[in-house]
Amino acid sequence: MSPLLIAALGALMVATAFLSGLFGMAGGLILIGVLLAILPLPSAMVLHAVTQMASNGWRAFLWRRHIRWRPVVVYLIGCALALGLWSITRYVPDKPVALLLLGVTPFMARLVPKGIKPNPDSLWQGTFYGSVCMGLMLMTGVSGPLMDTFFLGGNFGRRETVATKATCQVASHFTKLIYFGGIIDQAASLDPVLALVAVAASMLGTSLARRILEAMSDQQFRTWANRLITTVASYYILYGGWLMFAGNSAVAQ
Repeated sequence: MSPLLIAALGALMVATAFLSGLFGMAGGLILIGVLLAILPLPSAMVLHAVTQMASNGWRAFLWRRHIRWRPVVVYLIGCALALGLWSITRYVPDKPVALLLLGVTPFMARLVPKGIKPNPDSLWQGTFYGSVCMGLMLMTGVSGPLMDTFFLGGNFGRRETVATKATCQVASHFTKLIYFGGIIDQAASLDPVLALVAVAASMLGTSLARRILEAMSDQQFRTWANRLITTVASYYILYGGWLMFAGNSAVAQ
């Protein structure tokens, strides 16, 4: 990559890490969409994994006193089950499919019957969501929209939501890094300079968001987080649908 492109990606990573640091979500969803537009899918997944591990790891450290460890452990059980299955199939989706799934998952999560309210402290729900979210992570690069809905459905405060979800995300993105960096047939590598820029930018953006998160109320946090997720998800549905339509039209011609 050219120095100019690396600098532009660094600025984007600061901005998306700031969003994630503020809401515990959405930043990674935006970043993976940009990376998928400019890089091959495996390379985009590997770079995104490094960036998100740095962002979520630093966020988990900053809010470590508020981590709820039981949901983390149960969630990781589901992740392990999903990785075992995907390691057998080694499936890598096309970009339009990945983008459509990025957009659809938040709305799918909201279709869950009201009688089955997400409960991060539930053993079976944590395992189920961990498996499904890890599957989405390996198909789309993120599981944020579904994971966001899961954690927002609990009785966690904004600090507990951000800290616990960040801890789960570190393990999820590390698993994604292993999958796209070593398990699949077309495994990707990563420029070390770009990796260092990603880590530094992610930590900076996360740190900048801390004071604003402290000033927000729990109600403001939930309201704006839901609005942001809906807006970004709707864009990906339109973008992924357009790419798929364009691709089908080119084949037809």
